[in-house]
Amino acid sequence: MNLESLNTPAALIDVVRMHRNIERMQRRMNALGVKFRPHVKTTKCEQVVKAQMDAGAQGITVSTLKEAEQFLARGIRDIVYAVGMAPTKLPQALALRRQGCDLKIVADSVVCAEAIVAFGREHNERFDVWIEIDVDGHRSGIAPEDDTLLAVAATLSNGGMHLGGVLAHAGSSYDYDTHEDLVRIAEQERAGCVRAAERIRAAGLQCDVVSIGSTPTALAAEHLEGVTEVRAGVYVMFDLVMHNVGVNNTSEIALSVLTTVIGHQREKGWAIVDAGWMAMSRDRGTHRQKRDFGYGLVCLENGEVRGDYLMSGANQEHGIVSRSGTPDHEIEQRFPIGTRLRILPNHACATGAQHPAYHAVGPDGRVETWPRFYGW
Repeated sequence: MNLESLNTPAALIDVVRMHRNIERMQRRMNALGVKFRPHVKTTKCEQVVKAQMDAGAQGITVSTLKEAEQFLARGIRDIVYAVGMAPTKLPQALALRRQGCDLKIVADSVVCAEAIVAFGREHNERFDVWIEIDVDGHRSGIAPEDDTLLAVAATLSNGGMHLGGVLAHAGSSYDYDTHEDLVRIAEQERAGCVRAAERIRAAGLQCDVVSIGSTPTALAAEHLEGVTEVRAGVYVMFDLVMHNVGVNNTSEIALSVLTTVIGHQREKGWAIVDAGWMAMSRDRGTHRQKRDFGYGLVCLENGEVRGDYLMSGANQEHGIVSRSGTPDHEIEQRFPIGTRLRILPNHACATGAQHPAYHAVGPDGRVETWPRFYGW
């Protein structure tokens, strides 16, 4: 296949860019002296994850147990399920471990820890449990100085579970856009997670792993003393949110959506395309950042960015392409009906999730179909 043979809309991966992104992150982790465990939720795709593992990644991070099941079936055993463990999902986690998966699960409360202990004892299973640390008030976890940390650690250890370590995610890094701020948040993430591990060890309990990570902090950290591994995911594709954060150029975004111009509204300066929010997703993650890209940034079919043109609006299967600022009343001539465009996404994870497969475009222009999967 080639681009001309594809129906639209279609999710494209620029394979050269993808490999460059993978190599960039792996080189950085190697230089910082830590294990790298990519988060596979962005792509949910065997071919992409194989490329990450071939580059030197060790183990994977997942956001759903379905991801763990799919990648275990493909031979990957070392898996962290980096979402707080719902007691109702413990049977699914147990089944994975009984199939040979070295699955690590997460707790951030005594109640959750007690549920894991009770289920583990009932089924004679010593779960490997990591405690989630809140380093920035962004989402889940226990603050490093909170005494709940030691209560959870003691509950797991005394209950016969394996207390494997601590992990954190500096999600607030997405709120910044200067190198200085990202360096500061990266150090806050590192120091907070290391401090939590030190407190657990000082209480006489085991805590081998210190796992941190987000794409911005992984790329900004100046040192990772006390950290054993880093997790990051969206770096493999990058996107416009990450571009606004300041960690990638638009020329490094590996995921785009191929679309076709199907009409115009001359007075409004619009071109209408056949990719709406079902193809791009509803994610408007750039609207609070320094530049609002609407539903995506417009490129020509060859990938050349048309910097003044955005997908400014979207319905279910219709997208509106327009120029920022002054309307382009000659847009019919610029993008005639039948013109193929690529749209760079706000959020690669959300846009990828709209498609059953990626069309991977190689350096020679040939296209392969790479399936992805859904579900929990």
